Formats: sequence, C-alpha cells, structure tokens
Amino acid sequence: MNLKIVLKVLGLLLLVEGIAMLFALLVSLIYGGPDVQSFLISSGINLLVGALVLTASWKAKKNIGKREGFVIVAMVWVVFSLFGSFPYLLSGSIPNFTDAFFETISGFTTTGSSIINDIEALPHGILFWRSMTQWLGGMGIIVLSLAILPVLGIGGMQLVMAEIPGPTPDKIIPRITQTAKTMWGIYMIFTILETLLLWVGGMSFFDAINHSFTTMATGGFSTKQAGIAHWSSPFIQYVIVVFMFLAGTNFTLSYLVIKGKFAGMFKDDEFKSYTFIIVVFTVAIAIGLLITSQLGIEHAFREALFQVVSIVTTTGFATADYLVWTPFLTMLIFALFFFGGSAGSTSGGIKIMRIVVLTKNGYYELKRLIHPHAVIPVKFNRHSVGPKIFTNVLAFFMLYMVIFFVSSILFTLIEPDMESSMGAVATSLGNIGPGLGSVGPAENFFHIKPLGKWFLSFLMLLGRLELFTVLVLFSPSFWKN
Repeated sequence: MNLKIVLKVLGLLLLVEGIAMLFALLVSLIYGGPDVQSFLISSGINLLVGALVLTASWKAKKNIGKREGFVIVAMVWVVFSLFGSFPYLLSGSIPNFTDAFFETISGFTTTGSSIINDIEALPHGILFWRSMTQWLGGMGIIVLSLAILPVLGIGGMQLVMAEIPGPTPDKIIPRITQTAKTMWGIYMIFTILETLLLWVGGMSFFDAINHSFTTMATGGFSTKQAGIAHWSSPFIQYVIVVFMFLAGTNFTLSYLVIKGKFAGMFKDDEFKSYTFIIVVFTVAIAIGLLITSQLGIEHAFREALFQVVSIVTTTGFATADYLVWTPFLTMLIFALFFFGGSAGSTSGGIKIMRIVVLTKNGYYELKRLIHPHAVIPVKFNRHSVGPKIFTNVLAFFMLYMVIFFVSSILFTLIEPDMESSMGAVATSLGNIGPGLGSVGPAENFFHIKPLGKWFLSFLMLLGRLELFTVLVLFSPSFWKN
C-alpha cells in the first residue's frame, strides 16, 4: 500500500474543503452572522492540516493502484465529514458531535436526512455550508480531484474505477481530466440556470442558490423547515422538478444534448426506462389522489410528479406528506426507494441501468425456457451485456437487498417500529432523505439514538460508494501483498 500517495491526495482535498469553507465565511460576513469565527477556525484547521499532510507526503510515488484508489475514495468521504462538522460544532448550531457528523455525512453523501428541528434559526453561513456540502458531494469529491490531481502529476483513472465499480457511463472526452472538467462545467451551468429561474419565480437570491445547490446534487437540504412546501408557487415547484430530472439523468446525455445531438438521448435504453418509470408512477399516483382527495387535476398531477421525481432521483424534497395518503399510494412511493436515477448522474440508489439489465434478463430467461437452444443475449444500448458485467449487476442487486433486509432487522433493536426501521434503512442506503414512519417527510432523524445515527451514517457511505468500494476494505485479502 502506497500510504504516502493516499495522504497526499487527502491533504490536497482538505485544502479544497478549507477553501470551500471560505465561501461560507463570506456569506456569514455579508449577512453579519454570529458564525464568522467558527468558519475562520474551521477553515484554518482544514488548511493547516491539509498543508502539513501534503508537505509530509509531497515526495510520494505518483502511481495510484487499485488498492490506493479504494482507500482514497472511502477515506475522502469520512475525512471530509469529520472536518466538515467543525462549523456546526464551533458555532453551536449542532453542539453534539454525533449529530454534527450525521448532518455532515448526510450532506456530502447527498442523502439529505437531517437532525435539525429549527432550520430557519440557523445563521446564513451555516445554511450555506450545509447546502455546499451537498453540492460538492453531488458531482463527487473524487471528480473534483480529477481536475486538480494532474497539477501534482497524478493520474486519476483508478479513482474513477474505484468510485464506480459497476457499469460505468461512457467517458465524455477520452482524457479523464477533461471529462471531469466538462462534467463540472455542465453541473455549474445547470446550477446557475436554476438559481436564476428560482430567483425570478419568487425565492430570495440566497434561498435560490441554496436550493439550486441541493437540487443539482439530488440532496434535498432546504433553508426552510417546511422545505419546498414553504413555497406554494407552481412555477417554483415545476422548475425544481425539471432540474431534479436533469440531475438524475446521465450527464453524458446532457453533454450530448448541449452539443445538439438529441438522437443519442432518445436511443438510450436507460433514459427511456427512467422517463417511463416516472410517467407511469406519476399517472398512477395522480389518479389515486384524484379519487381519494379533494385536489384538482393540476394540483394532483403536480403533487404526484414532484414526489415521484424527488424519490426516483433520490433528491428527497417533499411538497406533500405521502404517509397521509392511502396505503396503496404510500407503498408505490416506497417502491421507488429501490430504483435510483441514472448511472453517471448525481443520484443514489440501485440505478436504472441495473434495473433495466436485470429486467431484460428475466424476460429473456422465459424465452430461453421456451427455446432452450436459442442464443438470446441481453443487450443494453444495442450492445451485448457480457457475463462479467451481468454478474456484477446481479451481485450488486442481491447484496443491496440483503443489506437492506439485515439492516432493517438489526435497526429494530434501536428503533422498535418496523415501519420506521425499514424507512430509515432504505432512505439511508439509497441516499434519499425522508423515509417512513417516524422518519417520514414531515419528521426528521433527531430522535434516533446515537448508535442508530452512526449505523445510518455507515449505510449512507455504503450507498453513496455503491457497496463494493467500502465492503472490499473489510476483506482480509485486500490488505495482503
């Protein structure tokens, strides 16, 4: 294990986090908040520790192997969350370390589960930092590092392989560094555009930029205790729906559309399935709301569409409490917890690509029973899915479901209510935000016991890094030469 290169990368990224905190400091200065000193100290700690670690490991060998890649990817999220919790602790906004870490890792993993009971009482700088943790985590700390590591002469392909061990989106541009920069460019353009539209729609500029950060990250943090429900404007809600949809779409397709290549989007199997799932569930829930409530057609459609897109993309915003709907509609929403957005997006969850591959194989297996001598390959985007990829997809799906069921059972030792236990585990593993029962969209995670918060934090990390990246670190063979 090339430990020095691991420390070198972590040191560099701590500098990045320290610089990011300076933006929150600037917001605090603009609004005259009481959290100025906390950001000065927090940023100073990050910059000092980052500089010391970087200096001590500066002469590290520049090669990053697979083992180093896995360790870096897993450690970045933990280290960022540890150091990122300082502003909460030092400002007194979240005085308890367990709660501060939970809120921070929920931000960086773009889960959006919160322990804060009075969000609007927080200083502007803290609110901005809270949103920025999601914005940085959305595209991925690792992708950010790919644009910086070449300065140190370090290649980054191993990091991408470690972060996305399953089916990977096509590289937009052959050079991985340029790919990272292009993705960040698209990410920033969408963020700026959404900010302007929300501002025009009636949000304050501060609220608009915060919600753009958390929408594009598919994170779900809000500057209001009621979340998006604070604004009754249909325009604002539709704008957020559009950008949640874009954030849950493969950014490679977004790049192609920007370049005027629309055909690629409509030929993409994952995009078609992603859109189909949203349409079907939206129509089903809208009809259900029309039958069981007093909502008008447009209002029922908007509530259904917003909740469906929010859950599928794992954003976690809510304009309605789906737990007060009929059990059938609530179960439809819960089923969406296990879908996730597209590969190559900022969404969490299982991912539509894996769902498509598994569904196609199940259908073709029926055909193979009828025609045992026929060769019927599973195809994705007109390409045959090889045995290695299919095995990876199947292993991921099975492991995901096993972890969900086992964790739900274990979590009942902490949270006796089975509905709340399943909801908390599903939403943490899928990086969604709201769950069921006592952790539903109208509640939060404040009441969960400290042990439960650490357990859910681990599930957030596990889900964000797509299981294998974290679990491989617990394999004894991983650490052997």
